[in-house]
Amino acid sequence: MKAWEKALQNTALVVGRLALGYLFLTQLLWKMPPNFGCPPDYAFTTGTVDNGRVNLQRTSGLCDWIGVESAWANQPHPILVANVDNQGAPEFAVDIGLLARGNGAFIDNFVKPNIRWFGYAIWGMEAFIALTMIFGLFSRFGGLVAIAQSAQLWVGLAGIGNPVEWEWTYNMILALSLVMFASHRAGCSGWTRSSAPGCWPPPRRGIDWRDG
Repeated sequence: MKAWEKALQNTALVVGRLALGYLFLTQLLWKMPPNFGCPPDYAFTTGTVDNGRVNLQRTSGLCDWIGVESAWANQPHPILVANVDNQGAPEFAVDIGLLARGNGAFIDNFVKPNIRWFGYAIWGMEAFIALTMIFGLFSRFGGLVAIAQSAQLWVGLAGIGNPVEWEWTYNMILALSLVMFASHRAGCSGWTRSSAPGCWPPPRRGIDWRDG
């Protein structure tokens, strides 16, 4: 591989890593501990279904979005929707309703009753992703955590109609997390890594959790 091709690949991976880190960093700011932006009584958003439309009574912060996921859990949940002729109904979609219902059951039976401490776990996961991606430290492990977090959001929110959540936002976050986990080069050229060919420190045998 030519030197400029290697440099281009490393640069693209670093840009992707920093973008993913910045994304998760911004998501920390509206749900800061200790109450994670929730109302004083930790009330969750609720929803009613009227003629197939989910009408939400929204609250705030992390309690709002957890409630949104719960309200949509039992609704049809198509993803990878393709409308080839751009007319009428989509010709192709994959329904992940079973996964969404399982996610909803987990939220209702575990997350909601324990939000006062589980909120720290959610916030901590996203803070860890942001730090590993921005500083290039343990970025492969950060990519693995990002896969778990983005997959949960993908199941719960991708493609819902109220609020409108474009499914490809979540598809691309999940795909970028997979790339960060798969590449041992994602940590190269970061603030804490040399941009020299081969990168430093070199990856050990097996999975190197230090480097992207």
